[in-house]
Amino acid sequence: MASNRVDTVVFGGQVVTSSEAYEAGVAIQGEKIVAIGPSEMLPTAENYIDATGKYVLPGAIDAHVHLAGHDDYEVGAWAAAHAGLTTLVPFAVTDQERHESLPHSIERHKEMVSKQSVLDFGLHFMLGNQEYLLDGLPEALDMGVSSYKMFMTYKKQVTRMVSDEFICRAMEIISAKSGVCQLHCENGDVANYLEDWCISQEAVHPRNFPGTCPPWIEAEAINRAINFGALTRCLTYVVHLSTQGGLERIKQAQAEGLPVWTETCPQYLLLDNSLMEEWGPLAKMGPPLRDKGGPDQPALWGGLQSGFISIVASDHAPHPHDQKEHGWNNVFVQPDGRVVPYGSPGVETIVPLMYSQGVVGHGLPIWWMARILAENPARIFGLYPRKGVIRVGADADLLIIDPNQQGAISSKNHHGNSGYTLFEGWDVKGWPWMTLQRGRVLLRDGKVDLTPGAGQFIPAGATRPPIGGRVG
Repeated sequence: MASNRVDTVVFGGQVVTSSEAYEAGVAIQGEKIVAIGPSEMLPTAENYIDATGKYVLPGAIDAHVHLAGHDDYEVGAWAAAHAGLTTLVPFAVTDQERHESLPHSIERHKEMVSKQSVLDFGLHFMLGNQEYLLDGLPEALDMGVSSYKMFMTYKKQVTRMVSDEFICRAMEIISAKSGVCQLHCENGDVANYLEDWCISQEAVHPRNFPGTCPPWIEAEAINRAINFGALTRCLTYVVHLSTQGGLERIKQAQAEGLPVWTETCPQYLLLDNSLMEEWGPLAKMGPPLRDKGGPDQPALWGGLQSGFISIVASDHAPHPHDQKEHGWNNVFVQPDGRVVPYGSPGVETIVPLMYSQGVVGHGLPIWWMARILAENPARIFGLYPRKGVIRVGADADLLIIDPNQQGAISSKNHHGNSGYTLFEGWDVKGWPWMTLQRGRVLLRDGKVDLTPGAGQFIPAGATRPPIGGRVG
């Protein structure tokens, strides 16, 4: 006989799905959602959470995070938990010096992250220019890791940029197992040529960096990526879209019925390349921030509203200050010949920024957040329906936002190792008030209740097309 008592009931708030918001309660037993409906009709509970005046969203997922460096899996997940996220899908890399296979690396990362992460996690893997990695790819695809990323640029990083032939060969293997191929789309040969020209002319100030990666090299590479995907019948995902031209090519592919999806990031929606003067190498990222007042930001916001862009992710990529600071003298290379790192921190700002700037600032409906930060990442990367939705049988992952809480973003309140944020001082209206991870309170009034090791590896299942169409 079923019990008429549950562990927790969240009541009084607006439950948010990918298409609507409505007042309802959510009943939780163990790690799962067991009922949704009018609060007075739900079972009695051991614990009640009063979410009156707040939005109750599916747990937020950041599907583009780099945590193998300055922020490790413990620090990065701890920081993300304080910022309202419940699941991460970080990019992992194999041990190149040991010639490590993908299957071995997957097992190593699952064990390591399970001990360190306070959040649940999936895994992507990055494929470098190493032929032996392809040998282990079929087995790896059967191990709960279905998404693999390759770089069409970064030629000076010898093992990073891969050839068009390598991409097609990898796509053929990934497609056979219905996996997802992620591509960093910039023409690396042209970017390398322009960078070398700047170095030869001693035009090496941070302000010179964006010009070495003009918008058209993203659109050109996206065009190739789409054609490779069509050739190999591979699900194709363009990471960190930054340009109008690239978006137009993706829209064309989607109109043709091709499985081509994309994400963008808060930095491309909200910042511009004028920051290179103030922040210098700390604002160096790939692709670069685009022209102030140019066509790219309005196009990206329009792409989100119309559903052509499926996900917003942080591309959190922190690096030690001493490595980045060399870029004031030469934004391209350090004195020892190493490349000045690309990337900036973002995992601690994505949730409040998307509410404050997307819902409040741009008037997008609250269910837009449920799409781009929960359901669509879960669908594309095989975590749905366990993650990304508020429905009976799903994990009880919830993000409860207080729309009335206001404050300013400050690196002093952050928990990562970067020590800075490009959004320093930005006023935010609407903050994560509480999160639940598999039924347990994770974040409460700015403090994390769980401890490192509380997270679980969530193996990827079948990929499903994202929710598209206009949101309002």
